[in-house]
Amino acid sequence: MRVLIAEDEVYLAEAVQSVLEREAMAVDVVHDGDSALERLAVNDYDVVVLDRDLPGTHGDDVCSTLALAPAGPRVLMLTAAGGLRDKVDGFELGADDYLAKPFEFPELIARLRSLARRAGAVRPPVTERGDLRFDPFRHEVFRAGRFVRLTRKEFAVLGVLLDADGGVVSAERLLEKAWDENVDPFTNSVRVTISNLRRRLGEPWLIQTVPGRGYRVPAPELAGT
Repeated sequence: MRVLIAEDEVYLAEAVQSVLEREAMAVDVVHDGDSALERLAVNDYDVVVLDRDLPGTHGDDVCSTLALAPAGPRVLMLTAAGGLRDKVDGFELGADDYLAKPFEFPELIARLRSLARRAGAVRPPVTERGDLRFDPFRHEVFRAGRFVRLTRKEFAVLGVLLDADGGVVSAERLLEKAWDENVDPFTNSVRVTISNLRRRLGEPWLIQTVPGRGYRVPAPELAGT
């Protein structure tokens, strides 16, 4: 999952970023509305954590702009304005969820994962593919009943591959969804991460390489191909 945090309180933004990255999310941070719109124009985010009272372009205007996009990211408003009227206004602007400050990080994480699920095809919170069990909420992976310890990046890449439902995911797409904007586009990180992920998951290999196109975890009907 890739998340944009638009929050002018630098300490809070860094704290949220740190927590989300520990949950294997790719996170970019901006501190004003103009920068938020710039990032949104060039990057494919799943969810935006949006403070309403941003300098520059106001957070309300950022939200309204996103609401007009045909397939934009989900918006979670994170703001000190927690009254009923404030929440109603936020939803009317196009927010998908609203969380008032102060908040607890476990609730924020749960809300973000829920929003990301709504952004794609409807799927159960736990993905099972053959003998693989992938639980993003508990941050757990099991293969044939065996717990598999993954790094944050390996967990993120596996999540992107499973979300594709058997489709091929290019290396560029994996970089876009599992790494933040500071990644070197010419890095071999994807190849190395896939190799390590295969080794940790064990045989038979779950992740297939499609030459010239990318990688996939076959859907059940494709498993024999």
